[in-house]
Amino acid sequence: MSHLLRNKFNALVKAGVLSADERQLEIIGQLDELCDKLIEIEQQRDDSPSLFARLFGDDDKPELPKGLYLWGGVGRGKTMLMDLFFDVVPIGAKRRDHFLSFMQSVHAEIFAIRQKQKTGQVWEDADPILLVAQTIAQKTFLLCFDEFQVTDITDAMILGRLFEALFDKGVVVVSTSNRPPDELYKDGLNRHAFLPFIKRFKQSMKVLSLDTPIDYRIGKMAGEQVYLAPFSREADIALQRLWQQLTETAKGKREILIVQGRELVVPRAARGVARFCFAQLCEQPLGGSDYIAIASHYQTVFIEHVPILGREQSNETKRFITLIDVFYDRGIKLVLTADSMPESLYTDGIHVFEFERTISRLNEMMSAEYWSKTT
Repeated sequence: MSHLLRNKFNALVKAGVLSADERQLEIIGQLDELCDKLIEIEQQRDDSPSLFARLFGDDDKPELPKGLYLWGGVGRGKTMLMDLFFDVVPIGAKRRDHFLSFMQSVHAEIFAIRQKQKTGQVWEDADPILLVAQTIAQKTFLLCFDEFQVTDITDAMILGRLFEALFDKGVVVVSTSNRPPDELYKDGLNRHAFLPFIKRFKQSMKVLSLDTPIDYRIGKMAGEQVYLAPFSREADIALQRLWQQLTETAKGKREILIVQGRELVVPRAARGVARFCFAQLCEQPLGGSDYIAIASHYQTVFIEHVPILGREQSNETKRFITLIDVFYDRGIKLVLTADSMPESLYTDGIHVFEFERTISRLNEMMSAEYWSKTT
């Protein structure tokens, strides 16, 4: 075995960046094994281009390795391991994405194909989902996802046909999740129609549990005070001082982002920093595509007056969860004022399980270590 990932991991442990963990080392062994198999297939492609072409065709295909589905509690290092793996795998046709972002792009491509079908540019009887899968497979051999989760019925109905086609065309998937496969879309509407996807998913993926008891995000509270709670005049003053320190301006200017043909207003922006209040981001009908657009244009985001959320604010809470997922995945620096610390922001409602991830990520995002990372 080449041990590309293990060597990288050991170097980071030696440098004091990471801590060694027995269960993580076991997972690294599985990832290194997959890495070697992918390298072998890549070399076969170089030696015989026609062989690689058959990976995405209907002819006899070489035996492909199973992908890996890595699940476990928040803060156990799943994303870190997948990102290290993605970085060391020396193949060109690879893609790494947050699952939310991936599904946003799939929906956009399906919509575009359906528009072309109306004008006769695409055969009317063609299945848009299969066409999207074909486009992905033509460019991607290794597909890595962070935070695989299914809560939306539209996504649930698309995933079965999409991933069956991707697996059939030889795409290898590596994914992280907080849930085991059998709990995906748990209690979802018409879940029985989703069960064949879970069955095929488990056939094509090796399921691994990262059950280490350590949450590596907890305890990183030292450094910049960028999470200011509770609400107070002093917190507002501190936020404004940080704003001026980062932007060298008192106010900034209003900017407009175009998201899928719509205008998204950024109330204040300067020097790659955007500033919103909670109501502007989470009490308006915004979604993942809007938050992705913000993360694509700004390196730092200020959010003012995040309230304590309750059962009656289910939509606002879901948007806040999505916002933090998007910002965290893209390394966005976050400065905010809130009515309480993360653990007390949302304790009663249908999104409590999901919000555990948000709490963990907010704790990390306020740490000096997170702010020291380059993006």
